[in-house]
Amino acid sequence: MKVKKILELLEEKSPLSAAESWDNPGLLVGDLEREVHCVYIALDATDEVIEHAITAGAELVLTHHPLIFGKIGQVRADDYIGRRIIRLIEHKMSIICMHTNFDVFGMADIACEKLSLQNPLPLDVTGEDTDGRPVGIGAYGELQDELALTELADLVKNRFGLEQVKVFGDPFARIKRCAVCPGSGKSEVDHAIAAGAQVLVTGDIDHHTGIDAVARGVNIIDAGHYGIEHIFIPYMEQYLKKAAGELTIASEPFEEPFYYI
Repeated sequence: MKVKKILELLEEKSPLSAAESWDNPGLLVGDLEREVHCVYIALDATDEVIEHAITAGAELVLTHHPLIFGKIGQVRADDYIGRRIIRLIEHKMSIICMHTNFDVFGMADIACEKLSLQNPLPLDVTGEDTDGRPVGIGAYGELQDELALTELADLVKNRFGLEQVKVFGDPFARIKRCAVCPGSGKSEVDHAIAAGAQVLVTGDIDHHTGIDAVARGVNIIDAGHYGIEHIFIPYMEQYLKKAAGELTIASEPFEEPFYYI
């Protein structure tokens, strides 16, 4: 299967047109006419991921976060982005990234399923689907049962396979309406408040954002940027196995990019 066909299959799920204007998803390195037999899926195109993809014999790397974000004036081996691009080209490998287009069409839906949210709606509306229904970043809905904040934190850990989460708010607060924004959700606090959510489950919440959110009436469960978004990997693995069964699919194992001492 050619790279361009795989890109078409991915766009059927998450159209590039749904991406934010500042984003850079799509085919970032490679040849649309290149034949692909093996795809390697990861969240980020780190040096380790690229080496794992080479070892797996992949011709295509699929990630959530774009390898190239800002302007690149030079592609040099003494720069970490340039080094990765060179490594991909040396091994005739392509890379496709699905970022905010997947956030809009995919990521929030999976997170809602993980938390069993009822009747979810977009948290931060960015557009409409082909049927005229609103779509956007994140989602909010009702939990199946009202839970204490600490009980919901335990649920988040269990459903996303995490050892710990960071919580801002009264541990005994009762939670029914929950907002979720996989990735970095600092900018979504206002939307969570407007939605009437009692908690926002997200990542990358700093000290002031967390305590200010609680003062404004919404609790925070910070499950980490990777902590929630790693759901991209198994989802896309299953999607491609179903949509392109002739491909061999390999993926990066779960591993938080940091550790506590």
